[in-house]
Amino acid sequence: MKKERHFLSSLSGMNALSSVMAILIGLFAGFIILLASNPAQAFNGFFIVLTGGFSDLFNLGQVLYYATPIIMTGLSVGFAGKTGLFNIGASGQFTFGMYAAILVAIKMSGLPGPLVCLLALLAGIIAGALWGLVPGLLKALCNVHEVIACIMMNYIGMYLVNYLIVTTDVYDNTRNMTMRLSQDANLPTLGLDNLFSAATAGGAARPSSVGSGILIAIFVCVLIYIVLEKTKFGYELKSCGYNHEAAHYAGINEKKGIMLSMTIAGGLAGLGGAMLALAGAGRGIKVVDVLAGEGFMGIPVALLALNNPIGIIFSGFLIAYLTQSGFLLQRLAFAPEIIEIIIAIIIYFSALALLLKGAIEYFIKGKKKDARIKAEDLGTGDFKTGNNDSEGGDSG
Repeated sequence: MKKERHFLSSLSGMNALSSVMAILIGLFAGFIILLASNPAQAFNGFFIVLTGGFSDLFNLGQVLYYATPIIMTGLSVGFAGKTGLFNIGASGQFTFGMYAAILVAIKMSGLPGPLVCLLALLAGIIAGALWGLVPGLLKALCNVHEVIACIMMNYIGMYLVNYLIVTTDVYDNTRNMTMRLSQDANLPTLGLDNLFSAATAGGAARPSSVGSGILIAIFVCVLIYIVLEKTKFGYELKSCGYNHEAAHYAGINEKKGIMLSMTIAGGLAGLGGAMLALAGAGRGIKVVDVLAGEGFMGIPVALLALNNPIGIIFSGFLIAYLTQSGFLLQRLAFAPEIIEIIIAIIIYFSALALLLKGAIEYFIKGKKKDARIKAEDLGTGDFKTGNNDSEGGDSG
Protein backbone atom coordinates (compact mmCIF):
# COMPACT_ATOMS: atom_id res chain seq x y z
CA MET A 1 0.00 0.00 0.00
CA LYS A 2 2.84 2.39 0.79
CA LYS A 3 4.34 1.73 -2.64
CA GLU A 4 1.00 2.42 -4.29
CA ARG A 5 0.60 5.71 -2.41
CA HIS A 6 4.11 6.72 -3.42
CA PHE A 7 3.40 5.82 -7.03
CA LEU A 8 0.12 7.71 -7.00
CA SER A 9 1.74 10.82 -5.59
CA SER A 10 4.49 10.64 -8.19
CA LEU A 11 1.89 10.91 -10.95
CA SER A 12 1.44 14.59 -10.15
CA GLY A 13 4.99 15.16 -11.36
CA MET A 14 4.17 13.55 -14.70
CA ASN A 15 2.20 16.56 -15.89
CA ALA A 16 5.13 18.66 -17.03
CA LEU A 17 6.93 15.58 -18.33
CA SER A 18 3.93 14.57 -20.43
CA SER A 19 3.85 18.01 -22.04
CA VAL A 20 7.57 17.90 -22.80
CA MET A 21 7.26 14.43 -24.31
CA ALA A 22 4.31 15.58 -26.42
CA ILE A 23 6.39 18.48 -27.76
CA LEU A 24 9.31 16.18 -28.64
CA ILE A 25 7.03 13.67 -30.36
CA GLY A 26 5.34 16.47 -32.30
CA LEU A 27 8.69 17.84 -33.49
CA PHE A 28 9.83 14.36 -34.52
CA ALA A 29 6.63 13.81 -36.48
CA GLY A 30 7.13 17.21 -38.10
CA PHE A 31 10.59 16.19 -39.23
CA ILE A 32 9.17 13.00 -40.79
CA ILE A 33 6.64 15.11 -42.70
CA LEU A 34 9.36 17.48 -43.89
CA LEU A 35 11.43 14.50 -44.97
CA ALA A 36 8.53 12.99 -46.90
CA SER A 37 7.54 16.21 -48.64
CA ASN A 38 11.01 17.50 -49.60
CA PRO A 39 13.95 15.25 -48.60
CA ALA A 40 16.57 17.65 -49.97
CA GLN A 41 15.47 20.51 -47.69
CA ALA A 42 14.18 18.48 -44.73
CA PHE A 43 17.15 19.10 -42.43
CA ASN A 44 17.32 22.80 -43.30
CA GLY A 45 13.58 23.09 -42.75
CA PHE A 46 13.74 21.35 -39.39
CA PHE A 47 16.58 23.65 -38.36
CA ILE A 48 14.35 26.63 -39.19
CA VAL A 49 11.54 25.14 -37.11
CA LEU A 50 13.87 24.86 -34.12
CA THR A 51 15.68 28.19 -34.46
CA GLY A 52 13.50 30.43 -36.63
CA GLY A 53 12.00 32.41 -33.77
CA PHE A 54 15.46 33.13 -32.37
CA SER A 55 17.16 33.82 -35.69
CA ASP A 56 17.15 37.57 -34.99
CA LEU A 57 15.51 40.12 -32.70
CA PHE A 58 12.81 40.94 -35.25
CA ASN A 59 11.57 37.35 -35.38
CA LEU A 60 11.70 37.14 -31.59
CA GLY A 61 9.60 40.29 -31.42
CA GLN A 62 7.07 38.74 -33.80
CA VAL A 63 6.91 35.68 -31.55
CA LEU A 64 6.01 37.93 -28.62
CA TYR A 65 3.43 39.74 -30.78
CA TYR A 66 1.72 36.51 -31.88
CA ALA A 67 1.87 35.13 -28.33
CA THR A 68 -0.08 38.03 -26.82
CA PRO A 69 -3.62 37.21 -28.03
CA ILE A 70 -3.29 33.43 -27.74
CA ILE A 71 -1.99 33.73 -24.19
CA MET A 72 -5.18 35.61 -23.34
CA THR A 73 -7.49 33.15 -25.10
CA GLY A 74 -5.52 30.28 -23.57
CA LEU A 75 -5.97 31.89 -20.16
CA SER A 76 -9.68 32.18 -20.89
CA VAL A 77 -9.96 28.48 -21.69
CA GLY A 78 -7.66 27.54 -18.80
CA PHE A 79 -9.55 29.62 -16.25
CA ALA A 80 -12.83 27.98 -17.20
CA GLY A 81 -11.10 24.58 -17.19
CA LYS A 82 -9.87 25.15 -13.64
CA THR A 83 -13.49 25.60 -12.60
CA GLY A 84 -14.70 22.49 -14.41
CA LEU A 85 -16.01 24.20 -17.56
CA PHE A 86 -14.88 23.95 -21.18
CA ASN A 87 -14.95 27.40 -22.73
CA ILE A 88 -14.85 26.60 -26.42
CA GLY A 89 -16.48 29.98 -27.05
CA ALA A 90 -13.28 32.03 -26.74
CA SER A 91 -13.41 32.74 -30.48
CA GLY A 92 -16.74 34.57 -30.28
CA GLN A 93 -15.74 36.37 -27.08
CA PHE A 94 -12.43 37.38 -28.69
CA THR A 95 -14.18 38.73 -31.79
CA PHE A 96 -16.77 40.67 -29.81
CA GLY A 97 -14.10 42.17 -27.57
CA MET A 98 -12.05 43.16 -30.61
CA TYR A 99 -15.05 44.84 -32.25
CA ALA A 100 -16.00 46.72 -29.08
CA ALA A 101 -12.44 48.02 -28.72
CA ILE A 102 -12.33 49.21 -32.36
CA LEU A 103 -15.74 50.85 -32.06
CA VAL A 104 -14.81 52.78 -28.92
CA ALA A 105 -11.39 53.75 -30.31
CA ILE A 106 -13.00 55.26 -33.41
CA LYS A 107 -15.99 56.89 -31.72
CA MET A 108 -13.87 58.38 -28.93
CA SER A 109 -11.07 59.58 -31.19
CA GLY A 110 -11.48 63.17 -29.99
CA LEU A 111 -10.37 62.30 -26.45
CA PRO A 112 -6.72 62.07 -25.32
CA GLY A 113 -4.99 58.99 -26.70
CA PRO A 114 -4.26 57.19 -23.38
CA LEU A 115 -7.87 57.65 -22.28
CA VAL A 116 -9.16 56.29 -25.59
CA CYS A 117 -6.89 53.26 -25.26
CA LEU A 118 -8.04 52.59 -21.69
CA LEU A 119 -11.73 52.92 -22.62
CA ALA A 120 -11.23 50.62 -25.60
CA LEU A 121 -9.60 47.96 -23.41
CA LEU A 122 -12.45 48.20 -20.89
CA ALA A 123 -14.99 47.93 -23.72
CA GLY A 124 -13.29 44.78 -24.97
CA ILE A 125 -13.34 43.21 -21.51
CA ILE A 126 -17.01 44.07 -20.96
CA ALA A 127 -18.08 42.85 -24.41
CA GLY A 128 -16.24 39.55 -24.02
CA ALA A 129 -17.59 39.11 -20.49
CA LEU A 130 -21.18 39.62 -21.62
CA TRP A 131 -20.68 37.17 -24.47
CA GLY A 132 -19.29 34.62 -22.03
CA LEU A 133 -22.08 35.21 -19.52
CA VAL A 134 -24.74 33.85 -21.90
CA PRO A 135 -23.42 30.25 -21.91
CA GLY A 136 -22.87 30.60 -18.16
CA LEU A 137 -26.52 31.52 -17.64
CA LEU A 138 -27.71 28.68 -19.87
CA LYS A 139 -25.48 26.21 -17.99
CA ALA A 140 -26.44 27.40 -14.51
CA LEU A 141 -30.17 27.96 -14.99
CA CYS A 142 -31.16 25.57 -17.79
CA ASN A 143 -28.42 22.92 -17.53
CA VAL A 144 -27.45 23.49 -21.18
CA HIS A 145 -23.96 22.12 -21.75
CA GLU A 146 -21.49 24.97 -22.14
CA VAL A 147 -19.85 23.40 -25.20
CA ILE A 148 -23.10 23.48 -27.18
CA ALA A 149 -23.93 27.00 -26.02
CA CYS A 150 -20.40 28.27 -26.74
CA ILE A 151 -20.35 26.84 -30.26
CA MET A 152 -23.65 28.57 -30.99
CA MET A 153 -22.39 31.85 -29.51
CA ASN A 154 -19.26 31.65 -31.67
CA TYR A 155 -21.27 31.72 -34.87
CA ILE A 156 -23.80 34.21 -33.57
CA GLY A 157 -20.95 36.50 -32.56
CA MET A 158 -19.21 36.17 -35.92
CA TYR A 159 -22.29 36.99 -37.98
CA LEU A 160 -23.46 39.71 -35.60
CA VAL A 161 -20.07 41.45 -35.63
CA ASN A 162 -19.98 41.28 -39.43
CA TYR A 163 -23.40 42.92 -39.52
CA LEU A 164 -22.44 45.58 -37.01
CA ILE A 165 -19.25 46.44 -38.90
CA VAL A 166 -21.00 47.15 -42.21
CA THR A 167 -23.84 49.08 -40.56
CA THR A 168 -21.73 51.37 -38.39
CA ASP A 169 -19.06 53.97 -39.04
CA VAL A 170 -16.15 51.56 -38.57
CA TYR A 171 -16.30 49.92 -42.01
CA ASP A 172 -13.62 50.44 -44.64
CA ASN A 173 -15.23 49.18 -47.87
CA THR A 174 -11.97 49.46 -49.82
CA ARG A 175 -10.44 46.73 -47.65
CA ASN A 176 -13.68 44.97 -46.59
CA MET A 177 -12.71 45.28 -42.95
CA THR A 178 -12.73 47.70 -40.03
CA MET A 179 -11.03 51.06 -40.37
CA ARG A 180 -7.48 51.67 -39.21
CA LEU A 181 -7.16 53.21 -35.78
CA SER A 182 -5.27 56.39 -35.07
CA GLN A 183 -1.81 55.86 -33.64
CA ASP A 184 -2.72 57.70 -30.44
CA ALA A 185 -5.42 55.14 -29.63
CA ASN A 186 -3.05 52.17 -29.74
CA LEU A 187 -1.28 50.59 -26.80
CA PRO A 188 2.12 52.16 -26.12
CA THR A 189 4.99 50.13 -27.49
CA LEU A 190 7.37 51.21 -24.70
CA GLY A 191 10.17 50.97 -27.23
CA LEU A 192 9.81 47.20 -27.54
CA ASP A 193 9.15 47.42 -31.28
CA ASN A 194 12.49 49.17 -31.82
CA LEU A 195 14.28 46.93 -29.35
CA PHE A 196 13.12 43.83 -31.22
CA SER A 197 14.08 44.95 -34.70
CA ALA A 198 16.40 43.91 -37.49
CA ALA A 199 18.32 45.78 -40.15
CA THR A 200 16.93 45.64 -43.69
CA ALA A 201 18.99 45.30 -46.88
CA GLY A 202 19.21 49.08 -47.09
CA GLY A 203 20.55 49.37 -43.56
CA ALA A 204 17.37 50.81 -42.01
CA ALA A 205 15.93 49.23 -38.87
CA ARG A 206 12.80 47.13 -39.33
CA PRO A 207 10.75 47.28 -36.12
CA SER A 208 8.65 44.32 -35.04
CA SER A 209 4.99 44.46 -34.06
CA VAL A 210 5.46 43.70 -30.35
CA GLY A 211 4.26 46.24 -27.81
CA SER A 212 3.16 46.54 -24.22
CA GLY A 213 0.38 44.02 -24.80
CA ILE A 214 2.72 41.13 -24.00
CA LEU A 215 3.51 42.69 -20.62
CA ILE A 216 -0.21 43.09 -19.88
CA ALA A 217 -0.83 39.45 -20.84
CA ILE A 218 1.91 38.19 -18.50
CA PHE A 219 0.62 40.40 -15.67
CA VAL A 220 -2.95 39.11 -16.12
CA CYS A 221 -1.72 35.49 -16.07
CA VAL A 222 0.06 36.09 -12.77
CA LEU A 223 -3.02 37.86 -11.39
CA ILE A 224 -5.33 35.00 -12.35
CA TYR A 225 -2.92 32.50 -10.77
CA ILE A 226 -3.04 34.45 -7.49
CA VAL A 227 -6.83 34.63 -7.63
CA LEU A 228 -7.23 30.90 -8.26
CA GLU A 229 -4.61 29.62 -5.84
CA LYS A 230 -4.43 32.20 -3.06
CA THR A 231 -7.95 33.58 -2.56
CA LYS A 232 -11.21 32.30 -1.14
CA PHE A 233 -13.01 33.36 -4.32
CA GLY A 234 -10.73 31.20 -6.44
CA TYR A 235 -11.10 28.25 -4.09
CA GLU A 236 -14.89 28.46 -4.33
CA LEU A 237 -14.78 28.57 -8.13
CA LYS A 238 -12.48 25.55 -8.29
CA SER A 239 -14.63 23.69 -5.76
CA CYS A 240 -17.67 24.12 -7.99
CA GLY A 241 -15.67 22.65 -10.87
CA TYR A 242 -14.25 19.67 -8.98
CA ASN A 243 -17.52 18.62 -7.34
CA HIS A 244 -20.53 20.92 -7.53
CA GLU A 245 -22.57 18.72 -5.20
CA ALA A 246 -19.91 18.87 -2.49
CA ALA A 247 -19.57 22.61 -3.07
CA HIS A 248 -23.32 23.02 -2.64
CA TYR A 249 -23.21 20.94 0.54
CA ALA A 250 -20.44 23.25 1.85
CA GLY A 251 -22.66 26.28 1.26
CA ILE A 252 -21.10 27.47 -2.01
CA ASN A 253 -23.52 28.74 -4.64
CA GLU A 254 -22.49 26.58 -7.61
CA LYS A 255 -24.80 28.37 -10.07
CA LYS A 256 -23.26 31.71 -9.21
CA GLY A 257 -19.82 30.14 -9.58
CA ILE A 258 -20.62 28.87 -13.08
CA MET A 259 -21.88 32.26 -14.22
CA LEU A 260 -18.91 34.12 -12.73
CA SER A 261 -16.44 31.66 -14.22
CA MET A 262 -17.80 32.00 -17.75
CA THR A 263 -18.07 35.77 -17.37
CA ILE A 264 -14.44 36.13 -16.29
CA ALA A 265 -13.31 33.72 -19.01
CA GLY A 266 -15.18 35.77 -21.60
CA GLY A 267 -13.65 38.98 -20.28
CA LEU A 268 -10.14 37.51 -20.62
CA ALA A 269 -10.77 36.50 -24.23
CA GLY A 270 -12.31 39.91 -24.94
CA LEU A 271 -9.22 41.59 -23.52
CA GLY A 272 -7.11 39.52 -25.90
CA GLY A 273 -9.17 40.74 -28.84
CA ALA A 274 -8.92 44.35 -27.67
CA MET A 275 -5.14 44.14 -27.29
CA LEU A 276 -4.77 42.71 -30.80
CA ALA A 277 -6.86 45.55 -32.24
CA LEU A 278 -4.84 48.16 -30.31
CA ALA A 279 -1.42 46.62 -30.97
CA GLY A 280 -0.66 49.18 -33.69
CA ALA A 281 0.03 46.54 -36.35
CA GLY A 282 -3.00 47.47 -38.42
CA ARG A 283 -4.98 44.35 -37.54
CA GLY A 284 -8.71 44.68 -37.92
CA ILE A 285 -11.75 42.45 -38.40
CA LYS A 286 -12.37 41.27 -41.94
CA VAL A 287 -15.99 40.89 -42.96
CA VAL A 288 -15.77 37.21 -43.83
CA ASP A 289 -17.63 34.20 -42.53
CA VAL A 290 -14.62 32.77 -40.68
CA LEU A 291 -14.28 32.29 -36.93
CA ALA A 292 -11.31 33.95 -35.21
CA GLY A 293 -8.44 31.47 -35.15
CA GLU A 294 -6.93 33.05 -32.04
CA GLY A 295 -9.89 31.84 -30.01
CA PHE A 296 -9.41 28.21 -31.02
CA MET A 297 -5.63 28.47 -30.69
CA GLY A 298 -6.24 29.17 -27.00
CA ILE A 299 -7.46 25.59 -26.56
CA PRO A 300 -4.09 23.92 -27.30
CA VAL A 301 -2.33 26.65 -25.31
CA ALA A 302 -4.44 25.82 -22.24
CA LEU A 303 -4.27 22.07 -22.79
CA LEU A 304 -0.49 22.04 -23.16
CA ALA A 305 -0.17 24.09 -19.95
CA LEU A 306 -2.66 21.85 -18.11
CA ASN A 307 -4.78 24.97 -17.44
CA ASN A 308 -2.07 26.47 -15.23
CA PRO A 309 -2.03 30.27 -15.69
CA ILE A 310 1.75 30.47 -15.37
CA GLY A 311 2.24 27.52 -17.71
CA ILE A 312 -0.03 29.22 -20.25
CA ILE A 313 2.59 31.97 -20.65
CA PHE A 314 5.18 29.44 -21.77
CA SER A 315 2.85 27.33 -23.90
CA GLY A 316 1.63 30.51 -25.60
CA PHE A 317 5.24 31.39 -26.38
CA LEU A 318 5.80 27.89 -27.78
CA ILE A 319 2.80 27.98 -30.11
CA ALA A 320 3.70 31.50 -31.26
CA TYR A 321 7.32 30.39 -31.79
CA LEU A 322 6.23 27.51 -34.00
CA THR A 323 3.86 29.83 -35.88
CA GLN A 324 6.63 32.31 -36.67
CA SER A 325 8.92 29.45 -37.67
CA GLY A 326 6.19 28.29 -40.04
CA PHE A 327 6.26 31.65 -41.80
CA LEU A 328 10.03 31.36 -42.26
CA LEU A 329 9.65 27.77 -43.44
CA GLN A 330 7.93 29.01 -46.59
CA ARG A 331 11.29 30.32 -47.83
CA LEU A 332 12.19 26.70 -48.57
CA ALA A 333 8.89 26.17 -50.43
CA PHE A 334 7.33 24.17 -47.60
CA ALA A 335 3.61 24.52 -47.00
CA PRO A 336 2.81 26.56 -43.86
CA GLU A 337 0.26 23.92 -42.85
CA ILE A 338 3.16 21.71 -41.72
CA ILE A 339 3.46 23.81 -38.56
CA GLU A 340 -0.26 23.37 -37.89
CA ILE A 341 0.22 19.60 -38.22
CA ILE A 342 3.10 19.71 -35.72
CA ILE A 343 0.98 21.72 -33.25
CA ALA A 344 -1.92 19.30 -33.69
CA ILE A 345 0.30 16.28 -33.01
CA ILE A 346 1.71 17.94 -29.90
CA ILE A 347 -1.80 18.53 -28.57
CA TYR A 348 -3.01 15.01 -29.37
CA PHE A 349 -0.10 13.41 -27.55
CA SER A 350 -0.51 15.82 -24.64
CA ALA A 351 -4.16 14.78 -24.36
CA LEU A 352 -3.22 11.09 -24.58
CA ALA A 353 -0.69 11.55 -21.78
CA LEU A 354 -3.35 13.11 -19.58
CA LEU A 355 -5.75 10.29 -20.44
CA LEU A 356 -3.14 7.70 -19.50
CA LYS A 357 -2.38 9.50 -16.24
CA GLY A 358 -6.08 9.61 -15.38
CA ALA A 359 -6.50 5.90 -16.12
CA ILE A 360 -3.55 5.00 -13.87
CA GLU A 361 -4.91 7.17 -11.05
CA TYR A 362 -8.33 5.55 -11.42
CA PHE A 363 -6.79 2.06 -11.33
CA ILE A 364 -4.68 2.78 -8.24
CA LYS A 365 -7.56 4.40 -6.36
CA GLY A 366 -9.83 1.49 -7.23
CA LYS A 367 -7.21 -0.98 -6.01
CA LYS A 368 -6.85 0.87 -2.71
CA LYS A 369 -10.62 0.91 -2.26
CA ASP A 370 -10.88 -2.85 -2.87
CA ALA A 371 -8.10 -3.49 -0.36
CA ARG A 372 -9.84 -1.36 2.26
CA ILE A 373 -13.17 -3.14 1.74
CA LYS A 374 -11.47 -6.52 1.99
CA ALA A 375 -9.77 -5.50 5.22
CA GLU A 376 -13.08 -4.39 6.70
CA ASP A 377 -14.74 -7.65 5.71
CA LEU A 378 -11.97 -9.60 7.46
CA GLY A 379 -12.29 -7.45 10.56
CA THR A 380 -8.72 -6.18 10.31
CA GLY A 381 -9.35 -2.45 10.06
CA ASP A 382 -6.08 -1.78 11.96
CA PHE A 383 -3.89 -3.78 9.57
CA LYS A 384 -1.96 -0.64 8.62
CA THR A 385 -0.57 -0.19 12.14
CA GLY A 386 0.11 -3.82 12.88
CA ASN A 387 -1.73 -3.57 16.27
CA ASN A 388 -4.14 -6.38 15.47
CA ASP A 389 -1.52 -9.10 16.08
CA SER A 390 -1.98 -9.09 19.85
CA GLU A 391 -5.75 -8.91 19.49
CA GLY A 392 -5.66 -11.91 17.24
CA GLY A 393 -3.59 -13.76 19.86
CA ASP A 394 -6.09 -13.00 22.64
CA SER A 395 -9.00 -14.12 20.58
CA GLY A 396 -7.16 -17.32 19.74
